[in-house]
Amino acid sequence: MTYDHQNKRISTERLVLRLFQKSNAEAVTKLCNNYNIYKNTLYLPYPYTLEDALTWIDHHLDHFNADKSYEFAITDKETGRVYGAIALSNNKKFNNGELAYWIGEEFWGNGYATEAAQAILRFAFDEKKYHKVFARYFHSNQASGRVMQKLGMKKEGIFIDHVKKENQYVDLVYYGIINPQE
Repeated sequence: MTYDHQNKRISTERLVLRLFQKSNAEAVTKLCNNYNIYKNTLYLPYPYTLEDALTWIDHHLDHFNADKSYEFAITDKETGRVYGAIALSNNKKFNNGELAYWIGEEFWGNGYATEAAQAILRFAFDEKKYHKVFARYFHSNQASGRVMQKLGMKKEGIFIDHVKKENQYVDLVYYGIINPQE
């Protein structure tokens, strides 16, 4: 993993994680306007519109520059094609952040979420000097849990009936990892 400070880009073996651009809004809309993405995410609306994408992308640079959160497009290193998104919040008071990600359904099963998340963990610990990174997933989304396990995260607990999705209460499973360099 290499981090380019000036361009706010992270490179891995197959991917480039970079800020979204307005020109990515159509691709984001196509990927997110998918029921299977919606049902596994906490905040994405459905149907997902171009306006949703533009509004979401509009705040990324300000949040990044303010050290509030870091939202990256997960893109193919060769073609630049957008596969999904990965984000890391920044809770300065507690020196931790939440990892969140989604991958377009047509790209599931290729290891992109794991590869991007490994890079974000290194960014969090090496660049931002976080003490801890945590993540959560709907109990029904076991694939997301496997990504967290591959990262070396440990299951910290289940929040029973913690959020409401489609008029049903669902469990959130929490995982976390402490900076191994501390």
